[in-house]
This record gives sequence, structure tokens and C-alpha cells, in this order.
Amino acid sequence: MRCDDTPGGTRDRADQGSAHIDMDELPDGLVVVDVDGVVLGVNRAAERLTGVTREAATGRHISDTLPLRDADGRDWWKCLDPHGGLATRSRQPERPLHLPGRPELLAVTRLVRSPERGGPVVRIVLTLRDASARARLERSRADLVSTVAHELRSPLTSVKGFTATLLGKWERFSDAQKLVMLETVNADADRVTRLITELLDVSRIESGRLQIHRQIVDIPARARRIIAGRVAAGEREERFRLEVRGELPETWLDQDKIDQILGNLVENGLRHGRGTVTIVVEPVEWGVAVSVRDEGEGVAPELVGRVFRQFWRGNGRRRGGTGLGLFIVKGLVEAHGGTISVQRAPGGGAEFRFILPAGAPDFG
Repeated sequence: MRCDDTPGGTRDRADQGSAHIDMDELPDGLVVVDVDGVVLGVNRAAERLTGVTREAATGRHISDTLPLRDADGRDWWKCLDPHGGLATRSRQPERPLHLPGRPELLAVTRLVRSPERGGPVVRIVLTLRDASARARLERSRADLVSTVAHELRSPLTSVKGFTATLLGKWERFSDAQKLVMLETVNADADRVTRLITELLDVSRIESGRLQIHRQIVDIPARARRIIAGRVAAGEREERFRLEVRGELPETWLDQDKIDQILGNLVENGLRHGRGTVTIVVEPVEWGVAVSVRDEGEGVAPELVGRVFRQFWRGNGRRRGGTGLGLFIVKGLVEAHGGTISVQRAPGGGAEFRFILPAGAPDFG
């Protein structure tokens, strides 16, 4: 029986020096089999993923101890057919496999030959991963696409509607009416720009490509700027309070990203909280701590672990926004080498507290 085996001649450098690596140190499951299918070794991660101990598997045929099947129910070992195929075949690409009664696994197979080029197969190395993480990632991406489509539809529909109306009936409207329409188009264009910026931030955070451009940053001054901007946008000045406690150490940070962190946390306090939004800046042992507190309902203890995930919008209720703001805040704080947490504020409501390291960065 043959399945769709993909020939290849890519050299697997991971094999070099493998004798010096403890298999149990590897994060992925690893099963080593000889050319006849007898299991030579199983690491701890593979035991956890398959539910089969190395004592039960080693020395026995893999079909008896690990009867892996593909999505169509075919026997993985028979599909592999290590004795057949091209002499240049060295691997089997990642594919989903499952064991009876166990979650789906993602498996990559490496055929080790001696000599390496064109020689017979001497052993097979099977790498296993939990497929649930991949499934969660795919669901997250689907959620992201759905959210983007939803958030873009409203402003773009508005922009299209007003521009089409103005182009078709320009002479029928007064200057005041035209101004209202153009202001609406401008505001909706800003919404689209903000959404695209958030998506780019998410992409950079997830891929590890977020760049930090450090300079000396006065955190209280940045907080005052954020508050002034909110007041200029129509919020009451008495709704904000800034407290600076003690002498703050010098901090080298990315000023734009600090503005983004503070802006998102203040926006979150205004949207989900009530009463006064308080920003407290104070020195701590290894840096500066900033707390943003509101007087709303707070975050229920069972929801604390979800707050910084993508698409979290507070107690399951949609209150506008993409639900990406706090995820981005966490990524920006951690990119500075800091930490962030959420807890109940002293006067009720939620308190988001982040700590950033002090001192000049090592430019060497």
C-alpha cells in the first residue's frame, strides 16, 4: 500500500550531533523506529502526547503500540513504506495523524539513510506535536478576519455613501450640510486607519518584529499629554487624575509606544469604567510602575486570565472597538522588558499596572 509520499533531498542538520542531546529535553514528541518498524526510543513529550510509555513501546512494532492513522483511516506505517519509493526520499511532510481515543497530532517523518545520499533507510524519526495549538491559531486567524471585516464594513459604507451622495448631488446641499458629511467621512477614514495600525501591531507582536526606538522618556509628561488630548476631544477635565509619587529614575523607552500604551489604557478605563480615571506613576525597585485605575465594575477574577487575549471586550459584552487594544498593550510593555497585570483598584473598578525597567539601555 502506497500513500502520497513526497520525495526530497533536504539535509536535516538536526541529526548532526544528536547523540549529545537528551531526547527528553526536546519540546516535541519524538519516536525513533528502525527500518522494520521496531521502536528504538520514545521521549517524555511523546509519552504525554500518545499516552504510551517508553517501556510499553520500546522493542515492539510501532503498529502494535502506536497504531497511527491518517485522516482517511489509513495505517501510517504502511503508507510510509520505508523500503520503497525513491532513494532520494528523506522526509514525509507534516500531516495530521491520530491514535484511537486520543487528540489529533501533527507529525513530520524523517527517513535517515546511510550513506545519506541514496543509501538504504536505517531508521525513521517521527516528530509529534499537539494539533490543538494549531487549531486555536487557525480559529484566532478566522476571528481576526471576521473582526476586520465587521469593523471595516461600517466606516467604508459610510465613506462610500457620503462621497457618492456629494458627487451626485453636490449642488443640492448647503455648505453646512457638506461640512457635516465631509467631517463624517474624515472621522470614518480615521477609524479605518486606526484599525489598520492595530492589525500591523498585532502582526509585529506575533512575529517578533516589533522594533523599539529608545530615548529618555518623561512618563508623567506623556500621561499629561494623553489626558490633554482626551479633554480636547470632549471629555471633562475632572474625570482624570494624575499622581506622581517619589523621585522617578531615568527611563529609556520608545516614546510613541508609551503614548500608545497609556492611550489604550485610558481609553479602556473610559469605555469600560465609570467615574474618575486615575494614573499613578511611582518608582519601584527595578524601574517605574504605572497604574491606570477606573471606578467601574472591575474585572471578575475568573476573567483575569483572558483580559490580554485578542478580542477580549470585557465581561463578554461588546462595547465597541476591535478587542485588540489590551493584547497590543501587553505586547508593547513586554517588548520594553516590562510586565503588566490587572487587579481590583483600591476604590473598586479595574487597575492595570505595568512596570518598565529603568536605566540606559546597553547599546553595545
